[in-house]
Amino acid sequence: MIEYEKLLNYRIPEVRQRLTPRDVVFYALSVGLGQDPMDKRQLDYVDQDKALRVLPSMPVVLAHPGFWVSNPETGVDAVKVVHGEQSIALHAPLPIEGEIIGRTRVTGLVDKGEGKGALLYSEKELRDTHGTLLAVTGSTTFLRGDGGFGGPSGPVKPVNPIPESAPDITVDLPTRPEQALYYRLNGDDNPLHSNPDVAARAGFPRPILHGLCTLGVVTHALLRELGHYEAGSMKSMSLRFSSPVFPGETIRTEIWRSGAFRARVVERDVVVVNNGAAVFG
Repeated sequence: MIEYEKLLNYRIPEVRQRLTPRDVVFYALSVGLGQDPMDKRQLDYVDQDKALRVLPSMPVVLAHPGFWVSNPETGVDAVKVVHGEQSIALHAPLPIEGEIIGRTRVTGLVDKGEGKGALLYSEKELRDTHGTLLAVTGSTTFLRGDGGFGGPSGPVKPVNPIPESAPDITVDLPTRPEQALYYRLNGDDNPLHSNPDVAARAGFPRPILHGLCTLGVVTHALLRELGHYEAGSMKSMSLRFSSPVFPGETIRTEIWRSGAFRARVVERDVVVVNNGAAVFG
C-alpha cells in the first residue's frame, strides 16, 4: 500500500555512469539504427570508426536509476506498473565519453481513486563532472494497482494537441523480435519485457517492448525527417504512451511539420504513441 508522503519523498540514489563510445553505439543499435548498412547517416551513430554522434533520446538511459519502484519500500505494485509519458529537454551537447551523473526524484503523485490507479511523476537531471546540465528527462508512471491511498487528485499534466489534418510525413521503422532483450541491457531490467510469466500476470499475451525503446524508434524517425540526422538539432520532445508494442512489429511515425507527432503499429493499426511534440532548431 502506498504511503503518500513516504513515496513523494522517497530517496532515489544518485547514479554515476562512465560513458564510453561503445555505450553510445549499443544504445543506437538497441533502438534500431544500423538496419540499413548503406545509409551513411545512420552509420554516424553506430560506427566507432567515424566521428560518432549521440542519438538525442539517449538521456533516457544515461545514469538510469533502474527499476526502483520494485523496491517493496515504495509500496508500489510493481507488476502493474506501466510507463505513461516521457519528456526530454536537451541543454548541452551530449558527450560520447566521460562520467555522467544522474539525480532522479519524485516530483508528484496523483491518486485517481480506488480501482483507477495512480500517476507518479519523476524527473532526472543529467550533469557532467563539471556540473554542466546536459539534459532533463521527465516521466509519468501509471501505477495501475495503487489507487485509493488518499492522495491528491491533481494536478494532472496537460497533453499536447494533435492536429486534425493528415500528417505531413509518415515513417515506417521495423522492430526486431529480440529487441527488448537487447534494449534492457541499457539498464531497464523490468522483467515485463523479458519474462512471459511476468507479462501474463500483468495482462499481456507476451513480453512487450519497453516504452522507452518505442520512444527511441520514434526519435529516429523524427531525427531523420525534421533534423536530417544532425544530433544537435533536437531541443526537446514529449509524448504519451497509449498502447504497448510487441517486439517484431513495425512502428509508423506520423509527423507534422509543426513538430507534432504520433505513432501506430502497422500490423494492428493501433496508436501506440500519442500527443507527441518535438522542437528542432
